[in-house]
Amino acid sequence: MKQFVVGNTYTCRSLCDYDCIFSFVVMKRTGRTVWLRQAGGKIRARRIKIRDDAETVEPHGSYSMSPVLIAT
Repeated sequence: MKQFVVGNTYTCRSLCDYDCIFSFVVMKRTGRTVWLRQAGGKIRARRIKIRDDAETVEPHGSYSMSPVLIAT
């Protein structure tokens, strides 16, 4: 299974605007939680979900059309 690695940067695109790219750095992780730092410096803890044998996380929370980071 692919997992998030501390220190790595993960990116995803906005579903509404292809030119908008979200970038997050994994600051810390446990078995079920990952702490992400966005470009502005704010750190947020988010729960890890498993999809297609890879960890995923919704960095801005769960809402319609929210970005999803997938571990690579």
